[in-house]
Amino acid sequence: MPATTGKKYIERINDLHSDVWVDGKPIQGKISEHTAFKGVMKSQAALYDMQHDTSLREIMTYTSPLTDQLVGTSYLQPKTQEDLVKRRKMIQQWALSSNGMLGRSPDYMNTVIMALASSAPFLKGKENCFPERLVNFYEYARENDLSLTHSFVNPQVNRAQFYLEDIDDEPIAAKVIDRNEEGIIVKGARLLATRGGVTDELVVFSAGGIQDKANGFAFSIPSNQKGLKFICRESFVGGESTFNYPLSSRYEEMDSIVVFNDVLVPWERVFYYDNLLVSNTFATKSSFLPFSIHQAISRQIVKTEFVLGLVQAIIDSINIGEYLHVQEKTSEIIIALETLKALVIKSEVEAKFDEWEVLRPDQKTLQVASNIYPKVYARFSEIIQQISASGIMTIPTENAFQSELRADLDHYLQSNLDDAKTRVKLFRLAWELTMSAFGTREMQYERYFYGDPVKLASQLYYTYEKELYVKRVREFLI
Repeated sequence: MPATTGKKYIERINDLHSDVWVDGKPIQGKISEHTAFKGVMKSQAALYDMQHDTSLREIMTYTSPLTDQLVGTSYLQPKTQEDLVKRRKMIQQWALSSNGMLGRSPDYMNTVIMALASSAPFLKGKENCFPERLVNFYEYARENDLSLTHSFVNPQVNRAQFYLEDIDDEPIAAKVIDRNEEGIIVKGARLLATRGGVTDELVVFSAGGIQDKANGFAFSIPSNQKGLKFICRESFVGGESTFNYPLSSRYEEMDSIVVFNDVLVPWERVFYYDNLLVSNTFATKSSFLPFSIHQAISRQIVKTEFVLGLVQAIIDSINIGEYLHVQEKTSEIIIALETLKALVIKSEVEAKFDEWEVLRPDQKTLQVASNIYPKVYARFSEIIQQISASGIMTIPTENAFQSELRADLDHYLQSNLDDAKTRVKLFRLAWELTMSAFGTREMQYERYFYGDPVKLASQLYYTYEKELYVKRVREFLI
């Protein structure tokens, strides 16, 4: 089956009947009709339909090397700089559909699986490693246009650097507790599956820091695998009204705890297990980091453009563009936007072939970008709050505009540029992006997208080649 459609995506997820719990209750019936998921599933379905738009087909798809049918560009293994640019254009085309609010749009995990499969030869000949299974799954996902979620993180029980669970206790962090001729048996929990329960598959991948080989593995299983449960946080969908909740009604991506209750992972879906060295190095040795950061920053550029547009729309609406502090704050967003654009292009221009003949965008350049965004996005939220001032609080609901209050609202809430209803819609958007549960989750999400920002900075410091510049200074002093 080639690139899928939105209708087929929704039908597939409904037919899974995965074990998903919200507010202490299991979801019954079609998950696409549940208030916590209907908006985001509809938005994701629209992304799949874009692959069949004749005006976008050249960007959104490419010809499968196996079937000669059109498949999603996010699965493309780049061999040329043009391939890298095509990937970016496709990522940003999808991001434009949600203005970058869908942090886990399908292209993210498609990119991850593509990157891991591109580096599968690293696993060759290593104990309990099965590179051919990883490649087979990548091809299966590509040819069927699967929707994937993932879990890379263990529960936060004790974050001391050398904490180990008592082996006599029931496992907390998911681990392999048994093996048989059918596969491995996994028990315990993992965090934090965004969109858990509304994807075809769950990919579980050890991204490093593993001290017990039983906790180190990589595999994928259907979201409805027996014994697999998704426990969701509280939904941040404020309501179905796009006037009142323009973002959460469309783009709220649920986060979930994944519980494995003696889950059988068939051997054909196990990519590696019980290998500490591989568990702790594959993420860095593979092309996972450069490609996944390239995808993330490409999306974040679109999100930053939206933030800039929102800020300028507020400035125009209430006529505050003449103030120097407003100009300075807006320029911060412009500088961040142009910096991110430049870094992504630089990463493509300086891309190099890895040992498996896949063209990787420059990782160091992208690491710089990934260190910038967690800081600037939090600042964006502050800027919107500061320039909005009291306007971000005077935001009556859609029902108020349909009541006998309409005349008062029209008179007192108009602005220099907009009528009252348009102005309130604009400021409700600013409020939901920065002050609602949805908005604050977005900030936390971007802040920790690749982990602790301090550790990201430390990694950049230790891996960045500084010796040449030190040498220049030393030679100057001679």
